[in-house]
Amino acid sequence: MPKVLILLDVQNLYYTSRQAHRRNVDYNALWARATAGRQVSRAFAYAIDRGDEKQRQFQNILRAIGFEVKLKPFIQRADGSAKGDWDVGITLDAIEHAGEVDLVVLASGDGDFAPLVDKLHDKFGVEVEVFGVPAYTADALIRSASRFIPIEGELLLGTPPR
Repeated sequence: MPKVLILLDVQNLYYTSRQAHRRNVDYNALWARATAGRQVSRAFAYAIDRGDEKQRQFQNILRAIGFEVKLKPFIQRADGSAKGDWDVGITLDAIEHAGEVDLVVLASGDGDFAPLVDKLHDKFGVEVEVFGVPAYTADALIRSASRFIPIEGELLLGTPPR
């Protein structure tokens, strides 16, 4: 059974699925698809912590599914802009754990990860599946991936809005 590392960019998936489909990702379905016939080595979900109860409940759902949830505080800058991404943390965990697995699943559409995917192929010889919302997944990331799995249909909660 191939060993898999799962890296879930929660903010990216939340905003892109809401923008493209006006629906949320079904994380249980994503987990089932990403782990079918595979042994999970590690599974990380990276999120921003705003400290509200609804968010804590969501984080607990991710933990119940099987993810180790990593949190970073939400940072509001003086100019009103916000900072809250996990690109460096996701990259570090990918590099740290890639030597232990046969496959990396990266759930994000962020094109900044294309060089990481290339590095994982070249340095560690692992396949990389990318799960992303098609309309908001960078072409460079799709090209770098061993396989691209679109987040649509059964990977979304609820029914499509009319």
